[in-house]
Amino acid sequence: MTHNALLVVAKEPVAGQTKTRLCPPLDGMTAAALYTCFLRDTLALMDQVAGVRRTIAYLPEDAAGYFRDLAPQMALTPQRGTGLGERLNNLLCDALADGAAHAVVMDSDSPTLPVDYLRRAFGELEGGADVVIGPCDDGGYYLIGLRQPQPLLLREVPMSTPDVLRDTLAIACELGLRVALLPTWYDVDTAAELARLREDLRDQPPEISAHTRRFLASTAF
Repeated sequence: MTHNALLVVAKEPVAGQTKTRLCPPLDGMTAAALYTCFLRDTLALMDQVAGVRRTIAYLPEDAAGYFRDLAPQMALTPQRGTGLGERLNNLLCDALADGAAHAVVMDSDSPTLPVDYLRRAFGELEGGADVVIGPCDDGGYYLIGLRQPQPLLLREVPMSTPDVLRDTLAIACELGLRVALLPTWYDVDTAAELARLREDLRDQPPEISAHTRRFLASTAF
């Protein structure tokens, strides 16, 4: 029986190793605690998408127990591969090989992402797009989804550069793939993006990013 697969890439929060680009203004322990809130809010977003199989793709290999406790309602799979592109490709290919009609993988540091964007991702794939991408305004993307495996699209693109989206679209064009772009959003990796998050939350309804909102309200920095 076919299904849709929604995966999130996540790392177990560890002080001094998690969200280090937020230090300063945060210290290591606070950055790890903040990322825990990002995780909780991201998982809450995933829970609002109906008709999908939800999976946490985790790092490191021994973090299954942490994520099982955090989200017992979700499936778990370790990330495999030496780089992010290879890991994303493996996750999407595995989900499609496991019977998913459409597979989407998202980040875990865009806690204010509108849930409608996740629903629209599957709508675009169901409507005939070969690839759906949610662009970040830093040149990367917060989400990518496929109907069929496309290894070149992920394995051949250098990740963590300002040109990830541009390079991905160029390869998609070379392959003749139909690409659907979702609205641009942002992830939170830097102090400037953290300041933007705090500002955005002032204008959002209280149920948006509830865990992150409470943490920021109680944390001075």
